[in-house]
Amino acid sequence: MLPTENRLRRREDFATAVRRGRRAGRPLLVVHLRSGSTDPHAPGESASPPRAGFVVSKAVGGSVVRNVVKRRLRHLVRDRLSELPPGSLVVVRALPGAGDADHAQLARDLDAALRRLLGGGTR
Repeated sequence: MLPTENRLRRREDFATAVRRGRRAGRPLLVVHLRSGSTDPHAPGESASPPRAGFVVSKAVGGSVVRNVVKRRLRHLVRDRLSELPPGSLVVVRALPGAGDADHAQLARDLDAALRRLLGGGTR
């Protein structure tokens, strides 16, 4: 389970990460990252822990499949929280193929997307 202080819950936070953050797309998921250190309006934000949220639509599958995908993604992101900048907002959006993917495939796509976002690559 993702610790409470690392959960993204408010709609405004999801919107901020998606609209103002950087995006990296992979075949199974899209990761949006809004770095906390780039927010000039909230200097205290950089000390807060990174927070993550998940979007898994009905296109991924039925409720059981969607919940399995969400649990897998939460577990994967929890193990990678230490790699994220303090105060950052992360939204992981599962694409339709994520419902048929196993844990290793989701991990591979998540790692590739985070590498691209944190490594400073433009594409």
